[in-house]
Amino acid sequence: MAHEREPLLQRHAAGAKGSSSAPAAAPLPSLARTVLKFLMWAVFLTWAAGIFLYPTKPAQAVFKKWVGLTRDSAFGIAGGIFLTFSAPILIIALLAYVYISFFPSDHVEKRKLRSLSFRLWTFPVLVDGPFGVVSAVEFIGIVLFIVYVVYSMTYYALESVSLVSKFDIPSKTDSELILHVIGLRLGSVGLFCMLFLFLPVARGSVLLRLIDIPFEHATRYHVWLGHLTMALFTLHGLCYVIEWSMQGLLIKKMLGWKEVGIANLPGVISLAAGLLMWVTSLHPVRKRFFELFFYTHQLYVIFIMFLALHVGDFIFSISAGAVFLFMLDRFLRFWQSRAKVDIISAACRPCGTVELVFSKPASLRYNALSFIFIQVRELSFLQWHPFSVSSSPMDGRYHMSVLIKVLGTWTEKLRSIITDVQEQNRGDSDLQCGRITACVEGPYGHESPYHLMYENLILVAGGIGISPFLAILSDIIHRIEEGKQCMPKNVLVLWSVKKSKELSLLSAVDAQTISSSVSDKLRLDIQAFVTQESQAPLEDGIVGDDRKVPGMFVKNGTTMSGLVGTGDNFWAAMYFLASTLGFLLAYALVQVYYVKPHNVVAWWYLGLLFMLCMAAGVALPGGLVVLLWHLSEKRRLEDEKWDATASQSRRAEQTPPAAAGGDGVSLAAQRTTRYGCRPDFEAELATFAERAGDAADVGVLVCGPQGLQTSVARECRARNLRRGGGAGKSGRRAVFHFNSHSFDL
Repeated sequence: MAHEREPLLQRHAAGAKGSSSAPAAAPLPSLARTVLKFLMWAVFLTWAAGIFLYPTKPAQAVFKKWVGLTRDSAFGIAGGIFLTFSAPILIIALLAYVYISFFPSDHVEKRKLRSLSFRLWTFPVLVDGPFGVVSAVEFIGIVLFIVYVVYSMTYYALESVSLVSKFDIPSKTDSELILHVIGLRLGSVGLFCMLFLFLPVARGSVLLRLIDIPFEHATRYHVWLGHLTMALFTLHGLCYVIEWSMQGLLIKKMLGWKEVGIANLPGVISLAAGLLMWVTSLHPVRKRFFELFFYTHQLYVIFIMFLALHVGDFIFSISAGAVFLFMLDRFLRFWQSRAKVDIISAACRPCGTVELVFSKPASLRYNALSFIFIQVRELSFLQWHPFSVSSSPMDGRYHMSVLIKVLGTWTEKLRSIITDVQEQNRGDSDLQCGRITACVEGPYGHESPYHLMYENLILVAGGIGISPFLAILSDIIHRIEEGKQCMPKNVLVLWSVKKSKELSLLSAVDAQTISSSVSDKLRLDIQAFVTQESQAPLEDGIVGDDRKVPGMFVKNGTTMSGLVGTGDNFWAAMYFLASTLGFLLAYALVQVYYVKPHNVVAWWYLGLLFMLCMAAGVALPGGLVVLLWHLSEKRRLEDEKWDATASQSRRAEQTPPAAAGGDGVSLAAQRTTRYGCRPDFEAELATFAERAGDAADVGVLVCGPQGLQTSVARECRARNLRRGGGAGKSGRRAVFHFNSHSFDL
């Protein structure tokens, strides 16, 4: 039974170690894996402890000695600070590349469900409030950040008051000095928070892959850290504005640009850019004015650049490591997104949804809960919109599809273009090509297909939130059909829609027929709830033809590029290593042959040189590696095209097998539709728990509006807490593991 509960990713490792010599060789890989884990944990904990203890006098004394030792090195003071606060992140990233390269099937912790217990990642602690649904791990992280900020600022405030009280100065000057010191400390704490701010938005980051945090979850952490960081920086600026106003020097100080010391004007520009990004990213503004949010968020370049000019190289080096990882990811995404991707087909569904099918290389890895970002150049050269992949990797080696709900201006224009081509195609057999120029970035998502971890699975969707679950259903059905390892045996789908015409989305599942061999192994129940209709219409949710348009872009097109963080581990590691070494070498050469010989002392200029060295490291040696990676991928794609052509020829020569649908059941037949009501999660979860049996682990995946996630999370938490309150059989109730799939990035 333990073998049956082994996650999918472990199966590949088992197959690779299936030879007779595997047992003898097992201890060495196991030791190496343990050593790598230990090193990563040791570096991380030492780094985190250093940040937490930095405000204290003992830590300050050690830090000053360390900076003094590195002052005369090739990297100078900035090198010592960088090595203390930023280098540990890069070291962990390097070790992570080694780990996932040599142990590709083990870089995600084994998730065998050997006993019924709450899991920190899947137990919702908070279900209401400004943070939304918060798991136990996320709650611990929030508490630690709050403790750090409160502890640091309290320590600094007490230290400042104690310092000022030692001098006999006028009360007005006393207040100005306190404001000055507090403002300085707020900026320092803000820089440490900024160190974490850029880590979640490196979409293909090896660090996110290492701990298996998908981009849509990491986005939440970036939002939380963004609020905290900008609040600290705003208070930092406010303290100085009040101080300068008390001195009557507000305008003069704000426009000041010192050669040696802090340059105020770049700080004002950086803060203004940050405030614009912050205000437009607030949920009400972002929801109503997405384009405004998107365009103002490109000010991050101004924010980072002028921050470096504001504080100089050695202070900016505190958070430079995270910024450098973001630059690596951004450059790679830029390179990947340059390619125009073939749209195999497009369809406008009557329910107000657009389906796009893209060409992809067979080697491109993704799972059923992945995201891609899409740009349509006819609509905007700058806007990239994220969408859940609605196809399973088992549906086909050479295509990937998405379902797009028509909700705003961008999606309305997209539907109009497709509709126009449909009308032209209906009247003219010669289809006009090139109407849509699409670029794709991604895919991003969980490193492991965690929906395959549970024998008992509940999928809760609201409206277009069914899209990723269509991929899951197709994935499960295909795996059972092909005899591949597949944990889910008992699946319940709870799907809420406003109108019955939305039920036609179920036809987007690739596996439309469930054979008897599948139904014997899979118990599938699809419960649909139509909330705004009291009775079934004549069509009962089955509405007209989707009218697919093939080949909307076929000239000079190509398949998706695999140049993402989850593409090729070897090339990704080489890109990281070349860029990092290039950056360090460039900075050392600038210090040795320019800064020191010419006695360059201007802080803002040193900050500019530091940023230019970072960019040069990414663009030059890193760009060379990416070019070689691209050429290698291009050769592989050519080989795949030959293989695909040969495979199609062989299939064409063979006699098509007889359809095996005689004993099959359509997927639509598994659906039960209820009108004028919403799902009662308490009753549904209780019924499912009885079906799954006592002592069962139930995976609950939710994709829908925040209210839907809150309702499901509250019920999961309540049932899990009640489970621990009884003895005997009541103490062995099913455990519900809550997982959310972001509905709105």
